Amino acid sequence: MPHQDPFGPMRAGLAFWTMMAEAQAVVAIRTMGMWGVLPAAPSERHDMLAEKGPAFLESAFAAGQAAVMGKTAVQVAEAALRPIGRQTRSNVRRLTKPRG
Repeated sequence: MPHQDPFGPMRAGLAFWTMMAEAQAVVAIRTMGMWGVLPAAPSERHDMLAEKGPAFLESAFAAGQAAVMGKTAVQVAEAALRPIGRQTRSNVRRLTKPRG
C-alpha cells in the first residue's frame, strides 16, 4: 500500500481549481479575441480545438499508468490533472503576453 500523504487531497484540489481558473481565463481571452476586443492570432480558433484531444489523451494515459502502478486515488488524480494543467498554464502565459 502506498504511503498516505495527509496533504494530498488539498494539493489535488488546489491543482484542480487552479486548472479550472486558468481554463476560464483562456476562454474569456479567446472570446474577447473573437469579438475583436483583444488582438488574436488567426490560428487561435483552430488551436483551441486541436489542443484538447492530445491533452486529454495524455491525461488518460498518465492516470492509467499511475493506477496500474498502484498509486493512491489522489496520486492518480494528480497525474490526470498534470497534462491538462500544463496546457492551460501555457495558454494563459501565451495569451497574456504583452504584444507590441
